[in-house]
Amino acid sequence: MDILRFLCGILGNVVSLLLFLAPMTTFKRIIRNQSTEQFSGVPYVVTLLSCSLYTWYGLPFMSPDNLLLLIISVIGVVIELTYVWIFITYAPKKERAKIMVLSGLALILILTFALVSLFALHSKTRKLFCGIMLDIFSTITYASPLSIIMLVIKTKSAEFMPFLLSLLFFLCGIFWLAYGLLSRDPFLIVPNGLGTGLGIAQLILYAKYRKNQSHTKNEVRDEFGEMDLEKTDQNEETELPR
Repeated sequence: MDILRFLCGILGNVVSLLLFLAPMTTFKRIIRNQSTEQFSGVPYVVTLLSCSLYTWYGLPFMSPDNLLLLIISVIGVVIELTYVWIFITYAPKKERAKIMVLSGLALILILTFALVSLFALHSKTRKLFCGIMLDIFSTITYASPLSIIMLVIKTKSAEFMPFLLSLLFFLCGIFWLAYGLLSRDPFLIVPNGLGTGLGIAQLILYAKYRKNQSHTKNEVRDEFGEMDLEKTDQNEETELPR
């Protein structure tokens, strides 16, 4: 069982890393054009917050024997920090201020979370508090594909839901769900169970509506997950090929 748990953790790390790196094409475009255009930086701030909470939860004094969770969470924090920094650098003044405020609020929340759990709580109460907070923000992060799912149902087309990202999203959920089950950790089971369910829903919708896609390929807008669909109503002539 320990070997199986370790294997699930390794696979979860690999798939999570691929999801973290998925928005690289978007940020290459932002750097090349020196503009964030209509992209939203909010998903990256939310993912940064989620990764930070996972990092804290994965520390040995919080939940022992969660090294694999800790490693990918730290990597996620570094990658998402890079995305947020690039976004702030090239965003218009109004959008830059918005992301800086959100980033500041996220930092305050993380520090408050850490200080409360470290000094005000002890033992099982500390883990319970951290686990509940982790589940809340993990659920918010995992719920981001709901907008994509609703768009697919509305348009009856999987054009804006790339198969590879949907598959990675599902695999990420299933591997970390298995890891949580083998660890008997309810705080990993709940959000990843939700993520697995949403991943299955995306794959089913893709199978149902894939034939309705137009011949025009559209650039992926978000990544963690993490796709930004705010430009789906833009003229396709402004899109760059993937």
